[in-house]
Amino acid sequence: MNTHVRGFEGEERACKYLLSKGYEILDRNWRTQRGEIDIIAYKNHTIVFVEVKTLPNGTLDMIQKELNRQKQQRILKTSKCYLLNHRQYNDSYVRFDVIVIDMPGLEAVYHIENAFSE
Repeated sequence: MNTHVRGFEGEERACKYLLSKGYEILDRNWRTQRGEIDIIAYKNHTIVFVEVKTLPNGTLDMIQKELNRQKQQRILKTSKCYLLNHRQYNDSYVRFDVIVIDMPGLEAVYHIENAFSE
């Protein structure tokens, strides 16, 4: 299975997980010239920008490397563009989560709330 297909399937599982936890999925693979956000969800007056990592052979070190400061900054800038274009969420709390799929040693779908902040 190539990485594109694996990533798509991981995002599908992450969406199903979030829906099962009461989140509303607002958008998927939302892009600007600055970057992309895998999933944008909403629950309890909180808009959640979710980065999905499918790492069947991954380690905690890999997560840290994959979500370095540069990647976090790209997500933060992209989220600001989203909020500028979707002003109905201006009064919402904002959170940045990570969902890790299939990493050895963790649950099959492992949700890290507030994984990083501005």
